[in-house]
Amino acid sequence: MRALISVSDKTGIQEFAKSLVSKGVEIVSTGGTANVLRDAGVSVISIDEVTGFPEMMNGRVKTLHPKIHGGLLARRHDEVHMAAAKEHGIGMIDLVVVNLYPFESTIAKQDVTLSEAIENIDIGGPSMLRSAAKNFESVAVVVNPQRYTEVLESMDKNQGKVSDDLRQDLALEAFQHTARYDTVISNYLAKISLKGSASDFPDTLTPVLKKSTDLRYGENPHQSAAFYSYSYSTNGLNNMTQRHGKELSYNNIVDLEAAWHIVREFKEPAVAIIKHTNPCGVAIADTLSTAYKKAYEADQVSAFGSIIGCNQPVDLNTATLMSELFVEAIIAPSFSDEAFELLSKKPSIRLVELPGFYDQEATYLLKYVQGGVLMQSPDACVMNEDELQVVTKRRPQTHEARDLKFAFAICKHVKSNAIVLVKNGQTIGVGAGQMSRVEAVEIALKKANGQTQGAVCASDAFFPFKDSVEHLAKHGITAIIQPGGSKRDQESVDACDTNEVAMVTTGIRHFKH
Repeated sequence: MRALISVSDKTGIQEFAKSLVSKGVEIVSTGGTANVLRDAGVSVISIDEVTGFPEMMNGRVKTLHPKIHGGLLARRHDEVHMAAAKEHGIGMIDLVVVNLYPFESTIAKQDVTLSEAIENIDIGGPSMLRSAAKNFESVAVVVNPQRYTEVLESMDKNQGKVSDDLRQDLALEAFQHTARYDTVISNYLAKISLKGSASDFPDTLTPVLKKSTDLRYGENPHQSAAFYSYSYSTNGLNNMTQRHGKELSYNNIVDLEAAWHIVREFKEPAVAIIKHTNPCGVAIADTLSTAYKKAYEADQVSAFGSIIGCNQPVDLNTATLMSELFVEAIIAPSFSDEAFELLSKKPSIRLVELPGFYDQEATYLLKYVQGGVLMQSPDACVMNEDELQVVTKRRPQTHEARDLKFAFAICKHVKSNAIVLVKNGQTIGVGAGQMSRVEAVEIALKKANGQTQGAVCASDAFFPFKDSVEHLAKHGITAIIQPGGSKRDQESVDACDTNEVAMVTTGIRHFKH
């Protein structure tokens, strides 16, 4: 039996090669890998001894040769194949251990040059993997160092051969590995090509996703689900660490993202309490514990069984307040030792830390629909201060202006049609996901439970009629922020002036579907 070993990731390769030799396997290797194996006392045949050609062109050409690919692709039970191999002196290769040049980690460097990236595109490696994987009936192919032990155990159980089932499984992993590798290269080059282009979107979309974990179920128990991550993403839930609690569910992950996105809008301590991706309470304050108290008081009924997002490390005071409520999960940059000790006394609560809480990543959002994918840039802007216009006779007072900006930032994260009522840095009513804007207003007012005198309102889109404005004014709302742009804008402005309500337009809409 003969094995060809050529690896960039040399984790465990010396021990693996020694075990192969102890089983009577002959080792063929290339360049740096051969040197590492020889340093460990492993007898190695250099690749140029097999091909009759030296490695050349700075290592670009070394394994692209019939004596390599013939030994990988020849069907052992095909007389024509074996006769051709004998005629041309091609020896069989039964095991290929290859992982590829580190292209992905190379392009992750901030100062990487195009030429450096190009030199880290592996050619011979993927070719060997594909040849070996295609011929998995006779050849075992290993791309993952974590499979070394499994391969050795299979050989022990099968008289020195890798089992049929494992060879097929390894072949699948190899094709997935090369597909991912080519996709990362494609995306990198597409990104470079789009610079200066009239379009921000590539002609072919090739996302690279790797399964992080299976989930207990999907949105409902009868649906299966899994979480896949963009492994090259430096800022996202793929980088979260669950420190405590039951395994995360599909709905947990969706709500954790919603909570995170809301609270990272603010620099001052902020807390968002989430149910079904919508906030039932959001608040800012001088301390995180005060922000939590205000967010909870905004809607105590809906807060039961919620997801909580905090934009500051959770301290003991905040944890003490949280411990009094049944909570599904909490996401924060970190937890103090005392806070973690207290909260972890509840066996089920999921405590999730997310480093780089405020890091922004130039990325695009994908939404899968049956038969295709929608792609868009993220809604990264709340408003442009230079475009704000006071369109009424009355201007917002200082405290109202502060609450208007807070409300509009939250409105961006509420399902349309969205209405958010705020008073003193605290949501007091949220109307989310309604088919008409006036219904969203009515729900928000109902949630406010009579606390609307002197509060402000944010709307994610314009008011098509003046009825919503009149309804808000009747309940004591003193200032409104909205994008503007309706043909009936003046009717809403006039209704504000009649009721001495200030109105600000932003020119930016925040639909969320």
